[in-house]
Amino acid sequence: MAAQNVNVCDIGDKVKETLKKFRFQKHTSNCALILKVNREKQELEVDEELEDVKLEELQDILPSHQPRFIAYSYKMDHSDGRTSFPLCFIYYTPRDAHMELQVMYAGTQRALAKEIGGKMLEVREIDELTEDWLNEKLRR
Repeated sequence: MAAQNVNVCDIGDKVKETLKKFRFQKHTSNCALILKVNREKQELEVDEELEDVKLEELQDILPSHQPRFIAYSYKMDHSDGRTSFPLCFIYYTPRDAHMELQVMYAGTQRALAKEIGGKMLEVREIDELTEDWLNEKLRR
């Protein structure tokens, strides 16, 4: 089995159910579901669910030295007047995070991306997490 297929952390039914609910919810503003790895249990758990939260506000909420997975429903206004809510999967992994944690997150990333669906994005520096950054990524 290839190393990138190793699922280091279990994605439990409770997390899967929360993700499913988040994904199919009718959002009217930017919403975030923050997931973290429980190192002792080697499983994923919900850290926070936030309504009406801007990416810049997440900079204050996210820990500066620990990775997180963020499912983010983003209100995107298009030039033709339409509004959509693309679901983004953001893998936040600070450079100075503990190596063991980085490995656990990296090992879980692919399975979680499959679970969430949506566009997969990665950010290493907390201050890169801005609307400009997200808009640029989504327009590619």
